Amino acid sequence: MAQRKNPEKFRQLSESQSPKFLIFACADSRVCPSVLFNFQPGEAFIIRSIANIIPPYDKTRYSGTGAAIEYPVVFLKVENIIVIGHSRCGGIKALLSAQDDGTLSTEFIEDWVKTANPAKQVIKEAHSHLSFEDQCSKCEKEAVKVYLENLKTYPFVKEGLEKNTLSLFGGYYDFVKGSFETWEA
Repeated sequence: MAQRKNPEKFRQLSESQSPKFLIFACADSRVCPSVLFNFQPGEAFIIRSIANIIPPYDKTRYSGTGAAIEYPVVFLKVENIIVIGHSRCGGIKALLSAQDDGTLSTEFIEDWVKTANPAKQVIKEAHSHLSFEDQCSKCEKEAVKVYLENLKTYPFVKEGLEKNTLSLFGGYYDFVKGSFETWEA
């Protein structure tokens, strides 16, 4: 156990945490941010959800997501937010497969992934000639761009950006090729 190897570190962590990173990643079991970045306990606050979705600011509809962003930004004073998309994302596949007429075949998934409809629209308009698989690949990256813009709608994120105490980054992990790319928002 890591705790036995470094008892002093875990004693410090039992008192407080001060991560420098807030990571948004997909809940997909093939994507593990702690492994990707070699994070140790206390170094990153990690939020995982289907398709790593970050909805726009909405105090009532997405209060759980808002709270998950507010806590590390306002109270832990993270310095960097990284949003990670990944290859072969089932959430993005569900988004591109969802009916545009509002019909839902699942109780939660389709409604949640439709939060990323702006990414779907970009892909359908610019890349409809591509295969479904290639559209999914493009949408996995486009969705990260949408989520980065959505983060800017949260007042406390906007304030951190304006004060230069917070930076936003997008990332894409292709676990098929074993590659990772990042870009600043």
